[in-house]
Amino acid sequence: MNAWIVNFLYFPEDKSAYIPAAFQFLIFAILCVLAFRWIVKISKKQEVKTKELEERILRERQLEKQKDQY
Repeated sequence: MNAWIVNFLYFPEDKSAYIPAAFQFLIFAILCVLAFRWIVKISKKQEVKTKELEERILRERQLEKQKDQY
């Protein structure tokens, strides 16, 4: 099993081979952060809409209860 791991891992003698991988990692990390922020932004908008809907439903129920009492 150790031979498989050693063959799987590749450490080049020329360290400049790491530069493209670092750029790719940086690009994907930035894209992940942007996607996360976008999802949080959409979630907050949906939360506000849901709270407004909940408040409207509660007001309507209270009005119905008041009408039923009279």
